[in-house]
Amino acid sequence: MSAIAVPQKIRREELPPGDCLCNHCTAKCCQYFALGLDKPTDHKDWEYIRWFLLHDAASTFMEDGSWYLLVQTCCQHLRPDNRCGIYETRPTICREYSTDGCEYEDEYLYERYLETAEQVVEYMEVVLPRKKKASIRGPRPKLLPVIG
Repeated sequence: MSAIAVPQKIRREELPPGDCLCNHCTAKCCQYFALGLDKPTDHKDWEYIRWFLLHDAASTFMEDGSWYLLVQTCCQHLRPDNRCGIYETRPTICREYSTDGCEYEDEYLYERYLETAEQVVEYMEVVLPRKKKASIRGPRPKLLPVIG
């Protein structure tokens, strides 16, 4: 029985001329999907996001002012060698995907990233308008007596 050859990851700038980046990739793009969300603006919108994040493998992120639901789930046709098992009949979204702007590198950070329902609650407290005179800070403590 032969071993499955897993691609050896190299830096993008080390890619030999004529080679395809996919030959060295860990197939990050085949291990999740992201769906655009309307920008959350009120309590109800944030409650939906909180609900999403109560589900396994879900998170949300914001990039360039747009919000997304991210679901970490592997394509059922991704082979152990990180190649596509249905390459010739792959969906249009896969056919149109380009390595020019792909997430090959591992150092990328989103502008905003929320992965727990508790983070959503904390974020809501900061971004949603508060009732008049409400503050995210606790009450001001009493002044200590001056010792003289």
